Amino acid sequence: MSSWANSDLNGSPCMQCGCGNQDVKLVVNGVTSIATTDNNFICATLDWWPANKCNYGDCPWGQTGILNLDLSNKILTNAIKAFNPLRIRLGGSVEDQIVYQFGKQKKCPHFKKREGLVLITYHPFLNTIVKLSFGLNALTGKKNSVEDKLNWVGNWNPKNAISLMKYTISKGYKIDSYELGNELCAEGIGARVDSVQYAKDITRLRRIVNLLYPDASRRPKVLGPGGFYGKEWFQSFLLNVAPGVVDGVTHHIYNLGAGVDKDLINKIQDPYFLSQVAETFKSVAQAVEEFTPWAAPWVGEAGGAYNSGSKDVSRTFVNGFWYLDQLGMTSTLNHKVYCRQTLVGGNYGLLNTTTFIPNPDYYGALLWHRLMGSKVLSVSHEGSPFLRAYAHCSKNGPGVTVLLINMSNSTTFNISLVDDMNLNPILKTVPGRVQKTMREEYHLTPKDGNIQSDVVLLNGTPLQLTKSPDIPEMKPQLIDASSPIIAKPDSIIFIHTKSFKAPTCG
Repeated sequence: MSSWANSDLNGSPCMQCGCGNQDVKLVVNGVTSIATTDNNFICATLDWWPANKCNYGDCPWGQTGILNLDLSNKILTNAIKAFNPLRIRLGGSVEDQIVYQFGKQKKCPHFKKREGLVLITYHPFLNTIVKLSFGLNALTGKKNSVEDKLNWVGNWNPKNAISLMKYTISKGYKIDSYELGNELCAEGIGARVDSVQYAKDITRLRRIVNLLYPDASRRPKVLGPGGFYGKEWFQSFLLNVAPGVVDGVTHHIYNLGAGVDKDLINKIQDPYFLSQVAETFKSVAQAVEEFTPWAAPWVGEAGGAYNSGSKDVSRTFVNGFWYLDQLGMTSTLNHKVYCRQTLVGGNYGLLNTTTFIPNPDYYGALLWHRLMGSKVLSVSHEGSPFLRAYAHCSKNGPGVTVLLINMSNSTTFNISLVDDMNLNPILKTVPGRVQKTMREEYHLTPKDGNIQSDVVLLNGTPLQLTKSPDIPEMKPQLIDASSPIIAKPDSIIFIHTKSFKAPTCG
């Protein structure tokens, strides 16, 4: 259990008002883990949207769509290399309108609304620093239903997908996984496929993948359905796939509403609102466990606010309250991967659409990737619900890593980390007798205290690209492990403590 699941729904009497300082005991259970994630839990997407994709009079995609993106841009490649590797999902709303052409072609055709022909290209660095999930067109071979134009009926025609796979194999390109279709499940977004038919189609995809990739150790995973959760559709789909067909059950989340919503920033700072989506994560995880226990739930796409996000919120510091909380929440509910919409593109990109300079959430994602291991620990406290807390075994080395999110704009929390085996602070130094043990702390705060700033500070210093331009080194503060953790208002903190004795972490 984590702090979001342990909040008093009646709230704290202080809430967002001026409460000054509060002392909090944060209890971490290190005896057993409550869930596990993939070692490459952090994922980001690249989308097909062209430059003329606009919402609310704003056209935030520029040259960041897959067809236009300059993969040789040094800032972009350095941002990806910093993860070493970064899981990337290629897909999106236009995915089910794309077909591929292989071999020489003088000019790649212009993209069209209902169908696109793409000359397949692949940048060499993708083979070494990226775990690539490739979204396939699931509507080839299908046609509109006479009764309902939203419904697409008939069997999937895999001919073009087979050509794509054979081409990538012949070139030695590494594909981590194939996903069939985008947002065709449940009510559908623009198009819909029946759950039983989709199960039939993805079973065919699995057979093709098994045939073309006979070496199971190098075989790409199969993902689906890649859309919004609907209980009846998902259960029917999962009931109709045999064991071993699906590796990842992917679903999408845009729980903040429209990017133009004027209440967006208040939703992001409201822990009660943020906790509501946990029911969706629980439902997906339970359905997978009940009907396809060999598979695992993935968040295949999540941008917070839909329609390209919010230009005033999604790319600023405050969005990290939603994003990091989502990472923590889904990891506790046994989701293996979380794909952020987008790496670059729209207003919700981890990188700026025009300059590729990292937005604040990029650094939060990178710290998670480097510090949070795959074993998830139970953590709880009885303090304000505006203090969110998550804990994992540390990714590299002994101990645990704790993520704290202080959503309060006025309260500083003085936090003592407690081992639930003895409910005492994890370390007490005796002056003159015990050598001082230090912990590592990474405090993320907004520039000038403005939560809508697109500049983030690490331990008080702005995170800026080097002249190279490389991602800056992110050094922690070393703090006496016997002292409380100080979580200032509007801050996000990663704490790596080697002195915490967690048997499950080894």
